[in-house]
Amino acid sequence: MHMNSRSTRIIPHWLRHVWLVALAPCAFSTHAQVATPGSTQAPAAAYSLKQAFDAAWSRQPEALALPSRREAAMADQQAALAWTPAPLALEVSEKSDRLNRNRGSRELEVGVVVPLWLPDERSRSNALASAQVAAVESRATAAQLRISGILRPLWWQWQRDQVDADMARDQLTSAQRLAGDVSRRLHAGDLARADQHQADGAVAAAESALALAQARLVASLHQLVAHIGSASIALQTPVAAAESTPDDGPADVDGHALVLALKDQATVAERTASLATAQSRGHPELLLATTRERAAFGETNQQTITLGVRVTFGDGARFAARTATALADAAEAQAQLALERQRVLSEREAHRSQVAGARVQLAAAERRAQLARESRSFFDKSFRLGETDLPTRLRIEAEAADAERQAARGRIDLAAAISAWRQSLGLLP
Repeated sequence: MHMNSRSTRIIPHWLRHVWLVALAPCAFSTHAQVATPGSTQAPAAAYSLKQAFDAAWSRQPEALALPSRREAAMADQQAALAWTPAPLALEVSEKSDRLNRNRGSRELEVGVVVPLWLPDERSRSNALASAQVAAVESRATAAQLRISGILRPLWWQWQRDQVDADMARDQLTSAQRLAGDVSRRLHAGDLARADQHQADGAVAAAESALALAQARLVASLHQLVAHIGSASIALQTPVAAAESTPDDGPADVDGHALVLALKDQATVAERTASLATAQSRGHPELLLATTRERAAFGETNQQTITLGVRVTFGDGARFAARTATALADAAEAQAQLALERQRVLSEREAHRSQVAGARVQLAAAERRAQLARESRSFFDKSFRLGETDLPTRLRIEAEAADAERQAARGRIDLAAAISAWRQSLGLLP
């Protein structure tokens, strides 16, 4: 009776405490979802990869800074379309002999200083501002793709660990059922006590496997929560549906988010260099002023108009340094763009091959699982009839459980391979 009672418990008492302690932070943060006394607790909600991605992206610094970056880019574009490169300035000056001779001499000058664009500077500034507007959007899309590249493996690992935990739980239930059958046949005198020990050993191994699978599930869950930022996912179940299989996509990769971001970055660097060559000196200034003056008391006021231009000399050293830096940035961006194109092409081909291999592996795993289920049914009947010994029955049970686990993991692996293929094509969840 002692062995039989041991075979019917699911998890040892100390393992239950470990599991509850591990899930305590998640359960505490989701107390609003737990049923209150007198209410019916809702079933666990499904949680999709798209929801996880949206939650992770909303917490990223790039997402929080995106509205301000858009506003800054639009402001630069409006500034490039202005009539002057800088705001107009008002100049007011007065000269008088009131503090020394006080003969009534006075001169009042009021003028406006208008900065002027250098040759080709306005058009090049407008081109640079347009490139910066496009670069802000492509940079945000590239950041989203990088976040999805981090999140996708974590998501599918959570699903793998969930499958492993479910399979380990099913294997424990099967081992307990077999141990109960062995116990009844032991008391009936059909089996030896050594068979009971083997059956109980299988239950203990299944309990250990379940505890390990649950620990891995908690670890993968916490890694996912670290990016999503909400532990409410602990009370939800992942959506096992795979992402749709993508098309091969165009032969070129210029539409890929990472390539497009580098392409826009290279365009910004090139137009910055082009603008730097036009800004060889400071902006010239146009002065339009009126002057009203008198020589002494009693004399009439005289009014004059002043029209002047101020042109600054070029600074060779500073201009050369600024231009060289801009040209170096442009060359570096072009080199990075060429490397990224090659990397994306290679990654796309590699993931396409992985998807094909995962499909073959899944077909083989499902065929093996079907055969293992049929064999388990055959040997289960023969064991009940006394035609098969317990070691053979345990071996067949272990093989069937392993085949089922491999088939379940194969489905997740195929879904993960398709997801990685979509990632290589620049497609978001």
